[in-house]
Amino acid sequence: MLSLKSISLGLLVAAFASNVAAIDVTRDPAKVAALKNAASQLDRLALLPDDSDWLFDFTEQKYYTFAPGGVINANAATFPAAVGNGQTMAILNLGPCSMLPMHYHPRASNFVVAVAGTTMTYMFEENGARVVTQTLTPGKMTIFPQASMHMMMNIGCENAQLVSALNSEDAGTMNFGNGIFADGFPADLVNAALGYQDLANNHTAAGIPAVGTGSVYGTKECLARCAARKRRNF
Repeated sequence: MLSLKSISLGLLVAAFASNVAAIDVTRDPAKVAALKNAASQLDRLALLPDDSDWLFDFTEQKYYTFAPGGVINANAATFPAAVGNGQTMAILNLGPCSMLPMHYHPRASNFVVAVAGTTMTYMFEENGARVVTQTLTPGKMTIFPQASMHMMMNIGCENAQLVSALNSEDAGTMNFGNGIFADGFPADLVNAALGYQDLANNHTAAGIPAVGTGSVYGTKECLARCAARKRRNF
């Protein structure tokens, strides 16, 4: 049985090696701009005249996958009816051993409820604070305060699913690994900040994938355990 410390270290390594975070592209910029500039709620309603304007089907979105997983956001960018309501609703899909790597939301607190599976979560809010760890099974919830760094991993061999509510229609997501290693900070300064370890270099940056669905595969230990379990079941 691995200790919590070893699991946490494995998650950290996985997050550095394969950081990915979904980016929501605004689907109808003209409509969103008109909704934001509308003088009244009645004017906004006139811009959303059809019943279909008020329906968001998470299962029909391109990030709805469990291989390895995906973050599907209903917000101002993806669902114009959300404009003016100060809220994002999200479905988090995590396939077996999949994870959301270390990230934070600069403009929103995040309430996460488990619907299926077993998900380990980790949250670190600021210097001097401790890491808060939770095990979420169906019906259990945790909170990631605004701008707190957090990550989560499906530690089981079945799909996990969570519902996430954020108190902004434009919460934003910043991935730790991408921001530090792949997005332009001077490598010598990053290495100095990390105790002069040669972590920030072209090799590290090249190993961080482009933006994707929001989920990546987690620890090798979990993947091997679930692969062995699958072999035993056949």
